[in-house]
Amino acid sequence: MKFLSLLAALLLEQIQPLRERNPAHQAFERYASALERFLDTGQYRDGVLAWLAAVVPVVLVTVLVSHAAHAVSPLLAWAWNIVVLYVTMGFRRFSHYFRDIMQALMEGDLARAREHLGRVCEARTAELTTAEVARVSIELALIQAHRHLFGPLVAFVVLGPGGALLYRTAAMLAETWKPRRDAESAEFGRFARTFFLWLDWLPARVTAASFAIVGNFEDAVYCWRTQGVTWASAPDGVLLASGSGAIGVRLGDSLHQKGGLQFRPELGVGEEADIDYMQSTVGLLWRALVLWLFLIFIVTVAHSLG
Repeated sequence: MKFLSLLAALLLEQIQPLRERNPAHQAFERYASALERFLDTGQYRDGVLAWLAAVVPVVLVTVLVSHAAHAVSPLLAWAWNIVVLYVTMGFRRFSHYFRDIMQALMEGDLARAREHLGRVCEARTAELTTAEVARVSIELALIQAHRHLFGPLVAFVVLGPGGALLYRTAAMLAETWKPRRDAESAEFGRFARTFFLWLDWLPARVTAASFAIVGNFEDAVYCWRTQGVTWASAPDGVLLASGSGAIGVRLGDSLHQKGGLQFRPELGVGEEADIDYMQSTVGLLWRALVLWLFLIFIVTVAHSLG
């Protein structure tokens, strides 16, 4: 059931990907913003209550509908799984930026590549060199692939459709309630960020292990163990370190920005990023996905025969 649900959802997402600003995500973001606006008084407990009000009803309804659908018909439960996965997974909504950046660099149009990157990157991109554009693009591709594909996939396999929705909503709240300049906002979103950090502990490492298995295993494990902890965000550091070692590219390092150099820990043991390594990143992600589908298929067959 899970294998067929994943396969159907992935095929549907390839044929008709959800828009980046689709109605379901926009509605949840508006709801989360309203909770922050009405409940944020600068207290940690306000963030906890708001998080519970945002996540629990959505996940509870998902689980109840899943059980009800399964009681009526396995086919109906299968259809519900597809709907949940279609909403929670969606790397195609962001991968076109990566493709556009690659195309611009292949045509030698650095300004257009910077423009495309600036739409998905918070950092200023006007001063980035060609290698830096490729480097940041690879970093974003690895992280976005995890957030919007492998992370929900792991949560679905372990916890079912409710788990996939829990992962997606928790990730969105951690992003929506990011700290701002005032201390009150930072305190309000602290629980959301902490919860997602713990929730993502296993999925991030499973994704990193997938990169290592389908890429250069020895370098991926070495970078994971020695460099992953140096990154500011622990889950992102694990993903980027393993991914950089798997494809043999150097990530992190300093960036040329308008205000000067932005210093970041260096990841990987390979060469400077370029278009070839961007193409290698695409191959790595597809191989990791095929690996996951193969493993889930084997488990499904074993379960049906057992």
